[in-house]
Amino acid sequence: MPGENLSRDEARERAALLSVDGYDVSLDVRSAIGDASDGGGGQGDGEVSGGAGSEGTGGPRTFRSVTTIRFRCNEPGASSFADLIAPSVTAVSLNGRDLDPGEVFDGSRIRLDDLAAENELVVDARCAYSRTGEGLHRFVDPEDGEVYLYTQYEPADSRRVFANFEQPDLKAPFRFEVRAPEEWVVWSNGTGERADGVWRFAETRPISTYITCVVAGPYHYVTDSYTRELADGTTLEIPLGALCRRGLAPYFDSDDVFLVTKQGLDFFHDHFDYPYPFGKYDQAFVPEYNLGAMENPGLVTFREEYIFRGKVTQASYEARANVILHEMAHMWFGDLVTMEWWDDLWLKESFADFMGSFSLVGATRFTDGWITFANRRKAWAYRADQLPSTHPVTADIRDLQDAKLNFDGITYAKGASVLKQLVAYVGQDAFLEGARRYFKRHAYGNTRLGDLLSVLGETSGRDMAVWARSWLQTAGVNSLTPQVLLDAEGRVDELAVLQEAAESHPELRPHRVAIGLYRRVDGRLVRYARAEADVEGPRTVVAELAGAEAPELVLVNDEDLTYCKIRFDETSLAALRESLGDITDPLARALCWSALWNMTRDALLPARDFVELVLRFAGRESDIGVLQMLHAWADSALVHYAAPDWRPVGERLLAEGALAELRSAEPGSEHQLAWARFFASAASGPADLDLLRGLLEGSAKVDGLEVDQELRWAFLEPLAAHGRADEDLLAAELARDDTASGKRHQVRCLAARPSAEVKAQAWVQLVASDALSNALVEATIAGFQQSSQRELLAPYAEKYFAVIGRIWEQRSIQIAMNVVKGLFPALLDSPETLAATDAWLAAHESAPPALRRLVLEARDDLARGLRGQACDAAGGAGTD
Repeated sequence: MPGENLSRDEARERAALLSVDGYDVSLDVRSAIGDASDGGGGQGDGEVSGGAGSEGTGGPRTFRSVTTIRFRCNEPGASSFADLIAPSVTAVSLNGRDLDPGEVFDGSRIRLDDLAAENELVVDARCAYSRTGEGLHRFVDPEDGEVYLYTQYEPADSRRVFANFEQPDLKAPFRFEVRAPEEWVVWSNGTGERADGVWRFAETRPISTYITCVVAGPYHYVTDSYTRELADGTTLEIPLGALCRRGLAPYFDSDDVFLVTKQGLDFFHDHFDYPYPFGKYDQAFVPEYNLGAMENPGLVTFREEYIFRGKVTQASYEARANVILHEMAHMWFGDLVTMEWWDDLWLKESFADFMGSFSLVGATRFTDGWITFANRRKAWAYRADQLPSTHPVTADIRDLQDAKLNFDGITYAKGASVLKQLVAYVGQDAFLEGARRYFKRHAYGNTRLGDLLSVLGETSGRDMAVWARSWLQTAGVNSLTPQVLLDAEGRVDELAVLQEAAESHPELRPHRVAIGLYRRVDGRLVRYARAEADVEGPRTVVAELAGAEAPELVLVNDEDLTYCKIRFDETSLAALRESLGDITDPLARALCWSALWNMTRDALLPARDFVELVLRFAGRESDIGVLQMLHAWADSALVHYAAPDWRPVGERLLAEGALAELRSAEPGSEHQLAWARFFASAASGPADLDLLRGLLEGSAKVDGLEVDQELRWAFLEPLAAHGRADEDLLAAELARDDTASGKRHQVRCLAARPSAEVKAQAWVQLVASDALSNALVEATIAGFQQSSQRELLAPYAEKYFAVIGRIWEQRSIQIAMNVVKGLFPALLDSPETLAATDAWLAAHESAPPALRRLVLEARDDLARGLRGQACDAAGGAGTD
């Protein structure tokens, strides 16, 4: 669609020309219920095309959206444009002058000519309900037929709901009013009341378009409140709310949500010295959500999977708490102070990611949050930073498609890691004082990198420009390796840290690190010496450790202060092979696991060796989050990095090991649950599948293991994938669990069945039709891609490259991203697939950059997997 992909240059030109005084947005969503052909909600006169009833004739179901924008132009007589993506526009008026929608609206922009110094634009449009999670998403609950609505906009989908200037630096106050079905409740950013059939909401403070929000429907709603005495003697009272679909109400542990919310509000008020500025604080858990959550001020939205229908481990509760705190940090970093353009997306996401873990450890029961950060979040960053698409934390975002793809491991997890390093560099007090000044200086405004560096330079007294050049403005990850020289008495004569960088990104950075020396004491590997050092350049001697007893293990980023890949000398690697499970400190142990996984991905450690380490030591892992990460890594090692001829051996070993640990785990424990899920994912042999079927039917039992509904679906997927659960069995299970969650599980299991006809049907549903919602697209892709079905998937490599251009052109960017990433033939891991990928890239040099980026990233993962397989084959030669 022309103009849909707003460029940075266009945004800068418009921001220099316009300033916005306010929005009044009126939505009529009565058309969300009933027969689409009844046109509910009213229809304006003179509508150009479409209408509320068009869904019944092949068009989308629509709602009425009337927007009034008051704005100024500093060059009277100039031209600009407003943003709107809608099936049709009924009327447009500018300063009382009616404009012909057919002339000024092109499908994504409304041309505005001859602007005055002060302007009022009124747009009456028919906007489409979404099935893709972009804009105003409409969901029909299969359990009870109820309809639920919510909005999701970032980076630029509010224009699918109302006309606006869709860029983060044109902030304004918003007033929303919503007409909804009589029995519904409606929420927005401000407090709302219903009168005369209309919900009217208090005017917001100046905010960006992408964080406005509306949620509507028969949601289950729970309330609480937060009160705090402020330094000036006044009392801050924040009404709290939490909502979810009625069908999830029996599982909704809102007390824990409110507990973490209050702990977070205490923590951020203690540290930020700026009262929460947006009035109420509602948190909505919504269906078919593409993200983890979104920081809409006063109305945060979350994926409803954070409401747990079955037993989960503490890692799941910790993850939810982290997301709650991450979004809360955004109220200051992102909502109060917002980046000027998406180049500086990190100004909010890196800070929120860091603050999520910082507050998690400082304010909640999840005091081991930095272990999760080191093990899980940084793994995401390390992968992203080695892709050909890696970029500096402060990225070059040319347009909205670039922005959409930059919600990645660099912007989030690497940025947060860099901030953790910054805290070690300038000190926590200086860092937090810098944040406090930043909020007060730029409240309700927009910022760039230099604005943050300025306040941090003031509070720390350090040259932040030098630090920023190394850490924020260059890409790539360094490797740090210990080099230990011993004297004649067997003590450390010299210990140095060697720093390396990839040829593609050769920057060597300053690292503040802790180096830990470990040795065996009473059968345990414990740290007996530690030194902090500033590592700079290719080789740094750590003089403080000279004279120490010879270590069995050297950990060069002990305590995880910096962002780097940890390497080991031969002595340390030998110690880990023998005694990894004997390391007493859980963070040190997690860092060693992470380092070994990076070595596997880098083809420095054979995949079968990593699998063996998991089988030997994972059963002794006390941290449940680390254990679940090890399960995921072991599966990935087998699927992508193991030599093909060893895979059957590895599959058998993993299944045997998982079953042994399942049977020996404490009955009813979360470790038992984790091993049960891992066993299900590894099961492939007849006896293992028989056991899963028996656990489903009740003819088999593992003491203490409760096979709840979620675990039943986890057992059914491998049964379906191996031909042991047919369509009738899956239909019967859906009848048992006829819910939105059950439907997603059933769709995934149906697509997992080992049949050429099944794969063909799934392919058609994904690429030849847009009937599936975003959630069912994800479920179908997950079922389609089964590592045990490589031969069945072989015909789809050629088809994939033939269709992705059309998919990118015709689908919404979210669905296109899901399909392009999800259907890449990664399981057809051969030089031929690599060559086919290269051929597509060579033949499509002018394809949209965002599409090329996704294919390049998938190509890199494939090439990395092939290198890993070669390493595994070489390492395993003659050993089996």
